[in-house]
Order: sequence, then structure tokens, then C-alpha cells
Amino acid sequence: MTPRRTASAAIVVFLTLGAAVACFPIYMAVVNSFKTQGEMFESFVALPSKLHFENYAQAFEQVNLLRSTMNSVLLSLLGIGGILLCSSLAGYKLSRTRSRLSGFIFFLFISSMLVPFHSIMIPLTRMAKALQAQGSLFGLSLIYVGLGVNMAIFLYHGFVKSIPRELEESAHMDGCGELQTFFRIIFPLLMPITVTIAILDFLWIWNDFLLPLLMLTDMNRYTLILSTNTLFGEYNKEWSLILAALVLTALPVLIIFAFFQRFIMAGIAEGAVKG
Repeated sequence: MTPRRTASAAIVVFLTLGAAVACFPIYMAVVNSFKTQGEMFESFVALPSKLHFENYAQAFEQVNLLRSTMNSVLLSLLGIGGILLCSSLAGYKLSRTRSRLSGFIFFLFISSMLVPFHSIMIPLTRMAKALQAQGSLFGLSLIYVGLGVNMAIFLYHGFVKSIPRELEESAHMDGCGELQTFFRIIFPLLMPITVTIAILDFLWIWNDFLLPLLMLTDMNRYTLILSTNTLFGEYNKEWSLILAALVLTALPVLIIFAFFQRFIMAGIAEGAVKG
């Protein structure tokens, strides 16, 4: 065997082992979600002797899956819509405006990505309470917009540079205003990076736990993650129900990521290189 084939085989073995390690927690969650509590404690790794689908039925009822799913979907749509609208306009304008002020504003957005969320967590909670945004899905979505535009502006800023300015000049000659030019000419060309940003922000908002925990005070407005957290009792934890609820919560994310992962990698690479 040549050295190149040996190296390729070693890489394949290494990646296979890495994939197995990464998938093992998923296997544990799915397998144990079909077991009873006693059977699960006997062996966490073994396959269930019988598939207990009633775990999913009980988890569906206890976390009020339909209501929680609608809350998560509504929050994701509001947050993603606001991020895409604000960041696409800002990224386009900052990319096309060549001035020190534009560069400074872009630098502020990029530098804000270095600020950890935990350092602004308490002031953000106090501000949301003062503005009466705490406890509202709409108020929470506005916070997601504020926290998510920096990365989106960075990606849009780089992607806009690949669009020829002649298209905008032609649109202006035909009588289009700046907003008409953006929404009719520029924004459709930004669709690859827009899809990437939308998917990344969906994964972020859907899986986020800490920010909804701080902002949502009414259980009727809980997201799926928060509703699943209610299954953790102080003295009793029904792990079979918890794992079933976690599988149901993660299922939409896994499906979306499986279908759109190539758009995520392509969009990030293209936007970063052009930036």
C-alpha cells in the first residue's frame, strides 16, 4: 500500500471514529426514550426489549407540544424576519458606502461579536423589564434581532461586494429609487447568503435556552426547550419522558440541517471569502 493510500485510510478511520463518538449521545437519547425508567437504569446502552411509544405520548401531553411548538415557530419567524430585513439593508448600505463613518460603523458591528452574552445578560434583562418587553414573544424576538444582526451584517457585507454596481446604475436610470433597487434587484441576488443566515439563526433561536428562560415569565408562552425543562423535578426526574421530549424537540432541527447543510457551508464560505 502506497503512503498516500495509507494516509487516506488513516483519515477515513479517524473520521469514522469521530462520527461514532459524535453520534453516540444521539443513539443513547433515542434508544433510552423507548425504555421504561427501570429498564433504562439496568443498561443505558442496550436496546429496549419493547418499544414504549407511550413515553412519547406522555411527553407530548406534558410539555403541551403543539402550543410550545407554535411559540417556538412564531419566535423563530419574528426573529429571523427582523434579522434578515435589518441586516440585509445595513450590510448593503455599508458595503456600497465608502467612507470612514461607514467603516467605523461596520467595525462596531463586527467588534460586538466579541462581547459574550453573559456580560450583558443582567443589564439586558433589566432593560427588557423597564421597556415592558419581558414576558412577550414579540419583545424576545426584538432582542434576538439585536443580538443576531452583527454576524448577518458581516456576511451580507462581504456578499454584496460580488454584485456589480452596474445593475444598480441601470435600475436608477430606469427610475427606480434606492429601496426599489434593493428589493427588486439586489435582494434576490442575495438569496444564497440569505438562506444560510436564516438556517443558522433558526438553529440558534430554536435551541436557545438561557434567553427565553430570562425573558418569558408565562408558561403559556414557553418555547419547546423551556417546556421540556419543566419535566425536571426537584426530587423526581422521569428520564424516559425527558429523552422522548428532547428527541421530539430536536427532530425539526435535524431534518432542516440535513436538507440544508450544503447551503450553510457554501454560503458561509462564499460570504467570508468575498468579505
